[in-house]
Amino acid sequence: MRVISYAATLLVAALTFALVLYVLLKGAGSITWELLSTSPSYLEERIGILPDIVNTIYLVITTLIIVLPLGVGAAIYLNEYATNRKIVALIEAAAETLSGIPSIIYGLVGMLLFCQFFSLRTSLISGSLTLVIMTLPTIMRTTQESLKTVPDSYREGAAALGAGKWRVIRTVVLPSAVGGILTGCILSVGRILGESAALLFTMGFAHTLNDYFTALSSSGATLTIALYVYAKEQGEFEVAFAIASILMVLTILINLLSYSLERYFQRRNAR
Repeated sequence: MRVISYAATLLVAALTFALVLYVLLKGAGSITWELLSTSPSYLEERIGILPDIVNTIYLVITTLIIVLPLGVGAAIYLNEYATNRKIVALIEAAAETLSGIPSIIYGLVGMLLFCQFFSLRTSLISGSLTLVIMTLPTIMRTTQESLKTVPDSYREGAAALGAGKWRVIRTVVLPSAVGGILTGCILSVGRILGESAALLFTMGFAHTLNDYFTALSSSGATLTIALYVYAKEQGEFEVAFAIASILMVLTILINLLSYSLERYFQRRNAR
């Protein structure tokens, strides 16, 4: 069993390293300042991904602004206020079910609900609301598990000093669980960056550079959608691999940041 475990570990590590190395070698040479800093122009036969980078940043910001209060608030209610365990178990089961639904189904539901029923059209806000539903289980579950790790003695000590329920949560429980909350937030950012299927139906393909408030009601392509368009529709595989390299580097950085924050808060709580 030890040999099998070592072999499985080496196989997973080798596949991961080979995939990362292959993408970086194929795409790093195509990354130029012109590609990163310009908008595409068919008249000048110029390819640029600046609008896609900006739209990706807009999408991450908008999604987090909406999903963080919802996810953290739901976790606080389930862990600190809810008394009916059957309802809590039902909500947790629903969250687990949401996290397992394929993203293409989220795209279809988002298109029918946000784009058509609410008349938001194909826009950044429609894509962001769709991603809110997708990332809500991650935020909620990671926050809930972090709140569960806070010892009850902290709550009892604060209550014995005369603090109310909300004051105990705000000043004692949440600061102790902030590491897990940030970890869930960063993992959600990683999923937002890597999502494409749901956004194809709700956000569109436009490579246009807009300010934030204009972009909310306009169609726009993220980096993942741009990768699909350049590879599948236009056959620009060098550009596609360049975008894939950027996404790969961002994914690695997000995972490293998540790991570093988790270790930092573990050490701080241990002290």
